[in-house]
Amino acid sequence: MDIRFASHNLHHESPEAFSRLDPHLRLLGTRPLVHQSALLDRLPLEKTGIFTLSGGRQIGKTTLMKQWMVRLMEHGVSPGRIVFLTGELIDDHHSLIRLISEISSALPEDAYRCLILDEVTYVRDWDKGVKYLADAGILENTGFFLTGSDLAVIREARMRFPGRRGSEDTVDFHLFPLSFLEAVRLKQRLKQHLTRDEVDLLLGIDPFRDPVFPASLDGLFAEFEAYLLHGGFLTAINDLAQHGQIQQATYATYSDWIRGDCLKRDRREHFLREILAAIIKRHGSQVTWNSLTQELSIDHPKTVADYLNLLASMDAVFIQYALLEDKLVAAPKKARKVMFRDPFIFHAVRAWLSPGRNPYTDQAVPWLADPKNAGALAESCATTLYQRHFPTYYIKAQGEVDIAYVHENRFWPVEIKWTSQVRPADLKQVCKYPNGVILGKTRQPGLVQNTPILPLPLALLRLESLQSQNF
Repeated sequence: MDIRFASHNLHHESPEAFSRLDPHLRLLGTRPLVHQSALLDRLPLEKTGIFTLSGGRQIGKTTLMKQWMVRLMEHGVSPGRIVFLTGELIDDHHSLIRLISEISSALPEDAYRCLILDEVTYVRDWDKGVKYLADAGILENTGFFLTGSDLAVIREARMRFPGRRGSEDTVDFHLFPLSFLEAVRLKQRLKQHLTRDEVDLLLGIDPFRDPVFPASLDGLFAEFEAYLLHGGFLTAINDLAQHGQIQQATYATYSDWIRGDCLKRDRREHFLREILAAIIKRHGSQVTWNSLTQELSIDHPKTVADYLNLLASMDAVFIQYALLEDKLVAAPKKARKVMFRDPFIFHAVRAWLSPGRNPYTDQAVPWLADPKNAGALAESCATTLYQRHFPTYYIKAQGEVDIAYVHENRFWPVEIKWTSQVRPADLKQVCKYPNGVILGKTRQPGLVQNTPILPLPLALLRLESLQSQNF
């Protein structure tokens, strides 16, 4: 084993102590809240082919791969046939080919081998190396797992080695920050606002027929308000559990990721700052690249588009298109909405743009105390959670509908109203659709102009478990 990768392959020395000795698993074990992604159960065991795991930085891709290594060994795969490499230490595809060839030649050919290449996009021209290794037969009888944080690069490279992926139905996986349901379930271990029985109750009730217990609903609203602060990022969730606030260093870690990855791709920091500030200013509002350009020092709309597409490929932002209702596809000529993928990313970017002594108490908490700001963040949070499961757009006609997700060959309109009072005039568009629904601050399910209205946190809690149904 190349000594550069020894710290990630301590299972070769002691499989039993791997969880205690590995740097990522050891750190995870020191946290009060330890999350195990449901994705772990979907990763292939002893299956050959080329697999990818994508997702933003600092959401736990490396830790997930280490947990999967433990799962493989529990399944009976010999520790010596599992090798973990990090792309940060491999210069280019020539080095990659030499390294993988040497490792493969040292492993038994008649048994399953597992190779993990973490953050593959650090390796220059990595797709050329993977294609050569596959064509040369070096990856036979091998599960080759690649992880990366640049979704666009991985998506493009996937197209360059068709027919070399293996026979599994699913070969590409995407890791998101924790959903609202996952965050609530995780925090039950510390007996936060909801007990397990209360969550099970809320997941199973029909809000229009069954009673919703006030204590459970109060706890659910409290959990959603917390989610608007920590989002689905495990470090931020643990900060609140341990310290009662999110640490300044945690905000800096995530903003540095966005800044560093953009600079690595030869983007200009002052342009990035301007664009991120514009996203915050116009958060949840319709924009065109031309209109944004007029507010910035950037001369060309294409430059704005390039930056935003890069941020989207990093899973930092989501670009929401308007819906062509008759075709169920994006309307390319209409304005778009740009929002952050997760509430915590929103707060981390604000902390970077406007440094302060304590970003949590001085910026994040006061921001959510403003009803207008809280409403915009709740809308974007709901939008991105829906987008994990369905193609998601907004509707722009005589009025506007915040979310239109496509399912079963039709669209389902959802209006978000995170305000104490809901004005019928603001609902005229969603009420035109017989399958429309309003999600808001209401504690009591009911009807507004014959359109169902439900508590937003309840709908988001159930979204994960009811993703293939409509409620």
